[in-house]
Amino acid sequence: MRRKHRKLTSSAELDITPFMNLMIVLVPVLLLGMVFSQIRMIELNFPGMEAGQAPDADELQLVVTLVPQGIEVIDSKRGVIRSLPLREGQQNYEELRHTLRQIKKRLPDKTDIVLEVSPDVGYQTLVKTMDTLRSYPAVVAASVVEGELFPDVSLSDAAENRVLAGLKGQKEGA
Repeated sequence: MRRKHRKLTSSAELDITPFMNLMIVLVPVLLLGMVFSQIRMIELNFPGMEAGQAPDADELQLVVTLVPQGIEVIDSKRGVIRSLPLREGQQNYEELRHTLRQIKKRLPDKTDIVLEVSPDVGYQTLVKTMDTLRSYPAVVAASVVEGELFPDVSLSDAAENRVLAGLKGQKEGA
């Protein structure tokens, strides 16, 4: 004799309410977090020439040297244009911006500049200096816009024992 077994089927209900509650909270939080995680990129150029190539004698090479003691603006023809030592423990960005604006008035077509950086300079100082070299805040028609200074910034290493021109005499005399 054969027995017929009935399979008991029970329909189990799936409770997805906790999962839906989690999604309702998680999705807006993730969407809001995306706005704050933007990455800003800075385009860099590296100075250099082909082997055996000499620079033109008439071409101006504008160099800004960033060392822990301050900032120095140098012209390839005339040497040091301006030496800006630290002011109250901070780099003097206002005077650097003023000096670069004066140079830009004389050479409006020049867009390139070399930034020599000492190994002892911090990252935030480097980025702030690069931003200062690229542009300045200008007021046009009652709104603040960014005026262009030297947007093509090339990076170079400064000598490890580099001292500002204004501080060389003080250091030797001490």
